[in-house]
Amino acid sequence: MAMTPRVPTIPKVEYLPWPGLKESRPVALVCDRAAYEAVKARLNLDIAWKMEVSEAAEESWRIASQSMAGEAVYAVGGGLAADAAKFIAAGRGLPLVCLPTALSVDAFFTWASGVRSGGCVRYIETKPPDRVVVDLEVWSSAPPAVRAAGICDVLSIATGLWDWKYAEERGANPAGMGYDAGAAREAETILAAAFECAGPAGRGEPEGLRRLLDCLVAEVELCNRAGHSRPEEGSEHYFAYAAENAVGKGLPHGDLVGPGILIMAALQGQEIAPLKRALRACRVPSRSIPWEAALATLESLPEYCRRHRLPHGIAHDLDGEKIAALDPARIFGD
Repeated sequence: MAMTPRVPTIPKVEYLPWPGLKESRPVALVCDRAAYEAVKARLNLDIAWKMEVSEAAEESWRIASQSMAGEAVYAVGGGLAADAAKFIAAGRGLPLVCLPTALSVDAFFTWASGVRSGGCVRYIETKPPDRVVVDLEVWSSAPPAVRAAGICDVLSIATGLWDWKYAEERGANPAGMGYDAGAAREAETILAAAFECAGPAGRGEPEGLRRLLDCLVAEVELCNRAGHSRPEEGSEHYFAYAAENAVGKGLPHGDLVGPGILIMAALQGQEIAPLKRALRACRVPSRSIPWEAALATLESLPEYCRRHRLPHGIAHDLDGEKIAALDPARIFGD
């Protein structure tokens, strides 16, 4: 996430079965088609306009929104629907209600929208949702691979913090992103809480999902106060952004970031077993990226990071020897 000069607000989070959600205003619906079809019987919305999102492209969102109608924007689905809805609601000055169909990302709580540009992801300031309404029955019955995949945006604290300190030691942190030991300790506490709730969240237990949501909100709030995302975003996300160019669109966020966490933690010399256990507990696939594609991504990653001016991390300093030393059986195996 990019830097922001102020501290954005965190959305109001409400736990409410969606059949009990009352909305009198005509709605502009922004959704993922499959997710919406799965839950639409639980919703009672007066839909004045509907947009099915398939790509993180600012221009396509802008063009589609020109025909928008409605007095409130609703997002139904995952992070892509939320990001597009934040863009449209901000542009039209409308209230935004987010109905996540799985706890798949932290985008439901952030002030920015991620868009694909030039083969990378950049974050543009839009707005946080005004309300995030959670139906725990929907989350518990969501597909296992995405149900609690948002844990990736908390586990990335492990690799993001390492990168942040690594860059500080080399005088390579951008202005305004200097290492903060207090923020790092706070992030480590959030990471520890995520390890504890991974099992219950992955099994779809309501209390586990609530606790994982708390971790995601705490992570977003920490980054908001820091003014940047160095406490939780580093080389694991850079790997994910670059790997998508190799494997093509369509993989969920967790399928890209999850393997990136394990690979980068191994390159950083960290103990990966706790990270691996948490990802498995939350059913996040670790082998969604073919190893040949992962190796090609790693080989190109230093140049990719410099070209896109990504904050410094281990990804900037990879070489053939470090990459050749990686053992996929150790990283992904039992």
